[in-house]
Amino acid sequence: MDALPILEATVGIDEFKSLTKGKMHACGHDGHVTMLLGAAALLKNVEASIQGTIRLMFQPAEEGGAGGKRMVEEGVVDLSPPAQHAFGMHVWPTLPTGSIATRPGPLLAAAETFIIEIGGKGGHAAMPHLTRDPVVTASSLIMNLQTIVSRTLSPLESGVVSVTAISAGDAFNVIPASAVIKGTVRALSTEMLMDLRDKVEHITKSTAALYGCSSTISYSPDYYPPTVNDAELFKWSKDVGAIVSKERYLRDIEPTMGGEDFAFLAEVIPSTFFLVGQGSGGDEKYHLPRTDYGLHHPSFALDEEVLPIGVELHANLALRSIKKLAHENEKSIVA
Repeated sequence: MDALPILEATVGIDEFKSLTKGKMHACGHDGHVTMLLGAAALLKNVEASIQGTIRLMFQPAEEGGAGGKRMVEEGVVDLSPPAQHAFGMHVWPTLPTGSIATRPGPLLAAAETFIIEIGGKGGHAAMPHLTRDPVVTASSLIMNLQTIVSRTLSPLESGVVSVTAISAGDAFNVIPASAVIKGTVRALSTEMLMDLRDKVEHITKSTAALYGCSSTISYSPDYYPPTVNDAELFKWSKDVGAIVSKERYLRDIEPTMGGEDFAFLAEVIPSTFFLVGQGSGGDEKYHLPRTDYGLHHPSFALDEEVLPIGVELHANLALRSIKKLAHENEKSIVA
């Protein structure tokens, strides 16, 4: 179970907040593990009545490490008997606690990260004409990258190019010799992701050359494909989500540009991924923190009321899909 490099600022949870400064569970993964462990306990209690195989997948390194891809490569799908369906879920602070949402087709984006290194010629800040300033180059590049989505992408398409970090030098009177830019590219299809990535590379090279600087760009070892819900399986699994939802219906939701390494599983097996609402928790009277802060926010807090909902959703999807597959196999044999 991975964490994020964020200094935790959540109030009212001192008894169980992060003990490691600069690291916190700001994406609900501790809650996800708890939900699946709860489902495991329930399923173990009825193991003798299960006519099939249920495989529980505790994927590591979701935050950029592509743990889902590693598990697929190591055979989590192809183990005997091979898996036929896959289901996953994520807590969602923008939805009220008790609600469940998803949609057919793309739900979460394909995602890539980049690091751009700009090489210039350093010198005294009083003599910029004798330098090739990587800071000015980086500043221009950041602005130019913002035109990719706004000026080269159809308004009907979805894409994101975000610069999230820049570093250069450490003195007020020295123009440094280099600068580093970090960021992310996202789209709702792998094809669009690759197109955006090519545009980032082209603009980087041309902008650096304009200012007489060099540039290199590197990407993550594994870009994330989009998380795509299988259309046929969605028709069935939406009813299970509605049964578990406290609202007694499944909410439709627009795709989000967040990434998820469950996508590697959804690439190779019919899958459905759910978003489980947790945004209406918290009570100042009882010193319970708000639970509507966004994912990766330093004040993120899990609404523990959502834990049994996740357990129930996992268990229902597992048991009902086993029955569904058995019924379909009987029909195919009869046919």
